[in-house]
Parts: sequence; C-alpha cells; structure tokens
Amino acid sequence: MNYKKYQKQYFMPPVPCYDWVKKDSIDHAPVWCSVDLRDGNQALVIPMDLDTKIEFFKLLCKVGFKEIEVGFPAASETEYVFLRRLIEENLIPDDVTVQVLTQAREHIIRKTFQALEGCKNAIVHVYNSTSFAQRQQVFKKDKEEIKRIAVEGAELLQKLTEEENESYRFEYSPESFTGTEPEYALEVCNAVLDVWKPTADRKAIINLPSTVELSMPHVYASQVEYMSKNLKYRDNVVLSLHPHNDRGCGVSDAELGVLAGADRVEGTLFGNGERTGNVDIITLAMNLY
Repeated sequence: MNYKKYQKQYFMPPVPCYDWVKKDSIDHAPVWCSVDLRDGNQALVIPMDLDTKIEFFKLLCKVGFKEIEVGFPAASETEYVFLRRLIEENLIPDDVTVQVLTQAREHIIRKTFQALEGCKNAIVHVYNSTSFAQRQQVFKKDKEEIKRIAVEGAELLQKLTEEENESYRFEYSPESFTGTEPEYALEVCNAVLDVWKPTADRKAIINLPSTVELSMPHVYASQVEYMSKNLKYRDNVVLSLHPHNDRGCGVSDAELGVLAGADRVEGTLFGNGERTGNVDIITLAMNLY
C-alpha cells in the first residue's frame, strides 16, 4: 500500500495555540446538547418511527438534557411531522430548547421556520461546508463565494426571526471545520457573527464540527483555542464542539477542546451516531468525576 499518496487534510493555526496544555483538568461541565434524534437516528439500520422518536425525546428530557437537536425538518416529512407533533401536543418542557438543523439554502431555511411555528424555545442551527477539499472538489467555489453562502444564510435567519417576532437563538457551523484552514474558518464565523451581533441576553452559538476526524486530538484543541481567542463578540458567543469518532478519539477531542475554551458539546448517548459514531456524552460526563 502506498501510504505516501495520502496527504494531511488538516491545517494548523497560523500562530501557536497551546495554552490548553497548562490545564490539568476540566473544572466545570460544558453545556450538553443531545443529537441522538438526528445523528444517532442516522446510524440505525432501521430509523426510528414517529412514535419511537417521541418516546426517545421524552427519555432525553427525563435524563436531564436542556438542549436537544430534534432533526432536520426540511429534509423529510417524518422529521417535519415529528417537530410539529412536539409543538402541537405541547411535549417540549418549558426549560428545554429544541434545536433544528438547516443548510444555508433559502428554501430549506424557510421550510424550517414553517416547521417551528408556535415553538417557544428553539435554536436554529445553520451550516455550510467550508473545507479546502469541498471548496475545490465539490462546490468549485472560492473562499469569498463560500463565505457569502454563510452570510446570506445568517441574514435570512435574522430576517425571518424578526418578521415572525420570535426570539430563536442561532447556531452556525462551518461544516468540515477540521479540514478548513483555521484563519478562514475564523473569517467566515466572524462574518456570520457580524450579521447576528449577539448580546449577553441572546448569545450566538459557533459550533466547530469534527465532521471527519482528520488529526490527533491536540491538533483539534489548538484549532479550537485559536477560534476561542479570536472570535468577535466572544463574551456573547457559546463555543460548541461536535466531535465524530473516525480515529477513535472523539472523547479526547471533546475533552481537550473544552480545555481549549469550548463551552458546549454536541454528542450522543454511548456514541451511537452516523458513520463511526459521535462523541459519547455519557463517557464525557463520567470522566468529569
């Protein structure tokens, strides 16, 4: 096997970011967000039906999750109807915020807002791919064009929320963050934040997905620290992680990422998730003791 043909697909920050190594432990729990109903469901040979999803949602609430991603309502009728039932049957506790996923595409964002009608507490999670490989090989767009997709998506979220007089929170992910040049990921995220202008009362979430785990955990930690130190509006931003387990290091990625400045982790129970799995929130939580 000619292993030399496989080049590194990750990028180190433009400046050294190793302050996280000075800490020997995590001194407070991050915010936990369950993505079992989205990434977890995608890992099942037979996806959950509507009633099973509702039962699982109730279990996640009982476990104690306060932020739960309920799916991608514009992607399928099942996920749309699931969210509508949660809202119309008043199944969402007052202290629980549901999170919905949408690509940064106008018709998908509009469909997502239709699905959210009547929801009291929601996070609208918008994303687009930013990695070097996807820019070059999939979208065939330059950096400015990719950034424009993110900004236009952020602007539409802001516009629809204001039109509907809602107070939804916003989340942005540079999908494939681990394959994106950190300084470019920062540029895109800051452009999105300039649209949203988060405040102390309405913080924005910037989520850094290890969509594909491309490096050892210390590299991810350095990337996270670079973002944490350089994001605009940092006091009003919740820096979130979404590790996958392609190299078997999802838990390490999350722990070192929290040491590096992250405030929040998205994961699943027991690591059940798409492809090689998501980070296991249960292991992460138990490791704090």
